[in-house]
Amino acid sequence: GPLLVTLFTSVKTQAQIASTSPILPPAPGAWNWDNYAEVLGAMLLPLAVKNTAVILVVSIFFNVLLGSVTAYCLQRFEFRFRRLVMGCFYLGMLVPTFVVEIALYNTLGAPIIIYVASDLMQLYLYMQFVSKIPKALDESALIDGCGYFRIFYSIIFPLLAPATATVVILKIVNIVNDMYVPYLYMPKTKLKTLTTFLMNYAGAQQGSWPTLAAAIIVVLIPTVVLYLIFHKQITEGLSAGATKE
Repeated sequence: GPLLVTLFTSVKTQAQIASTSPILPPAPGAWNWDNYAEVLGAMLLPLAVKNTAVILVVSIFFNVLLGSVTAYCLQRFEFRFRRLVMGCFYLGMLVPTFVVEIALYNTLGAPIIIYVASDLMQLYLYMQFVSKIPKALDESALIDGCGYFRIFYSIIFPLLAPATATVVILKIVNIVNDMYVPYLYMPKTKLKTLTTFLMNYAGAQQGSWPTLAAAIIVVLIPTVVLYLIFHKQITEGLSAGATKE
């Protein structure tokens, strides 16, 4: 497929690209690793890795924290105007996409707020998992003198581990691969992420397909490896969250 063609291109020279089929690898012993050395030596790559890591850690922390707590409150407690509150909560998630353009332009905070506030996936997933945890656990803990805060972090949140693992993995893949938000809200050179680094690198190569292909592979490696390792957990987590016992 396209990924295999990109991989083969990344270990060829310009002359090999012209003389061999794109769907075939170079001859044994003729693999050119200089393309990867050039990409890994790019000045902006360490900065892009750091910025991406900061956005990932902060965004995922708040996605997990706010998603799990909100899902627990909405799923466990019956209160007046509950549906209205849920509707307002969902509507409120749209607000940051309009606010950050002025308030947080050209800062790492802009994509973090968007990734935390504008994606409902984690809320839906956590609500499905919370709905399958017996309320008897809460009631027993209340009788034993536990408050709701302790019930959540001592009993409920540990039971949400499959949902948390799924949220973390999917968020990593989505955030690392996202180009639109970093490109739109963080155009400064010092705020490059892996995807915007790749965009700039592509423009600088001016038709040097081997080094561009190597850059694509370097950016893809973390998410591809992560998905291959945790593919089973992702599938099981989504399946468990989509069904009720």
